[in-house]
Amino acid sequence: MKFKTLALAATVLAALAAPVSAQIKDHMFKVGIGLSEDHPQALAVKHFAEKLAAKSGGKMNAKLFASGSLGNDVSMTSALRGGTLEMTVPDSSTLMSLIKPFGVLNLPLTFNNEQEADAVLDGPFGQKLLAKLPEKGLVGLGYWENGFRHVTNSRRPINKADDLAGLKLRVIQSPLFLDTFNALGTNATPMPFTELYTAMEQAAVDGQENPPATILTSKFYEVQKHLVLSRHMYSAWVLLMSKKTWDGLSAQEQKIVQEAAREATLFERKAIRALSETALGDLKKVGMQITELPAAEQAKLRAKLQPVLAKYGREFGEETTNELMGELAKVRGTAATAAK
Repeated sequence: MKFKTLALAATVLAALAAPVSAQIKDHMFKVGIGLSEDHPQALAVKHFAEKLAAKSGGKMNAKLFASGSLGNDVSMTSALRGGTLEMTVPDSSTLMSLIKPFGVLNLPLTFNNEQEADAVLDGPFGQKLLAKLPEKGLVGLGYWENGFRHVTNSRRPINKADDLAGLKLRVIQSPLFLDTFNALGTNATPMPFTELYTAMEQAAVDGQENPPATILTSKFYEVQKHLVLSRHMYSAWVLLMSKKTWDGLSAQEQKIVQEAAREATLFERKAIRALSETALGDLKKVGMQITELPAAEQAKLRAKLQPVLAKYGREFGEETTNELMGELAKVRGTAATAAK
């Protein structure tokens, strides 16, 4: 019995003394996205893969599958929940059908700038939302920036709020996006992103709404003439892992994934902001006509959207909506104090 006890103690000590690498197994995570391979989102996935491999001694790897080759945001998120795909980076609006409070991130005309978004998403409010994901079979590893969304179309320049009326615009497959654009007088048409270019090329829709980086890298300028800087909505992506995949990792492996994800998040935000700064100039060079709504017209947009804000503020939960607005007020107060 004494020898058994000694043997057991020796085994435990050996396990404790074992190098960290012994707790890391070989893993290959497939990461599906809808955007092209040269988009900052794709570059950030590659950055994540590099950091993952470096931190795990080459044992943990991630492989990018771009341009919707594994499906659209909705189908890939579903695949994560079912455990048939390891990772994806959908728009946060994709998650509102599973967890309604996620919808508040897309409430129109809410964030004023990227710094406000970072503070809210990386702070207690954003983390509280991520904490709701495991019950739906998902693990949230961070928020990536898509950016402020603008409207493009092939029919006419948009110089005032009323110019949007009558345009047939593709929107994300979400009731909030539908109601937002119907309130602005457009014929809002829900459609997967992977089908959008062809729909515009064939004039099945007049236009769409997305941030400049997406408009540029998806080559929408080939089938769209006009872009208005409407800044109607801030859009974030969520870096997701299947909970089934996550639960199969050791504590050390989970830590490596989290560290790599954080570094990739910082990389992605920097990369997309750099591209957004140059994208408008590049779009002008390739022939897009860009207009900007004057403050008075932006105010008209806000007035038209008041019923939508009220409806979805209730639907996503008044407590959550008030919490978001409270966080924004704190962030703005801190920024105002710092500026003095």
